[in-house]
Amino acid sequence: MLTTLLAGIRDIGATLLGLYVWVIIIAAVMSWLIAFNVINAYQPVVRQLMSFFWALTEPALRPIRRWIPLLGGVDVSPIILILVVQFLAIPLWVTLFNSLIQAL
Repeated sequence: MLTTLLAGIRDIGATLLGLYVWVIIIAAVMSWLIAFNVINAYQPVVRQLMSFFWALTEPALRPIRRWIPLLGGVDVSPIILILVVQFLAIPLWVTLFNSLIQAL
């Protein structure tokens, strides 16, 4: 019973990390659309969405931006954060919970 609970927590955590990758992608695309005047940043809905995505992604992106400067005016910090989540966070999360399940 406890192993089933831990497996469920493992799967929920991996799913949330996968959803966070999509949040990073959406925030990056929205910032590009605003930068190229495809969508109007003065619209209240756009402003609310952008502040929502900014609040979710900025705490994780800020340390990366501090260490890696813009490359030709392009911010590569979302790409680096996606790579970190995909190749480090999700496998570590799953491995941690798999070893916990096997220990029980």
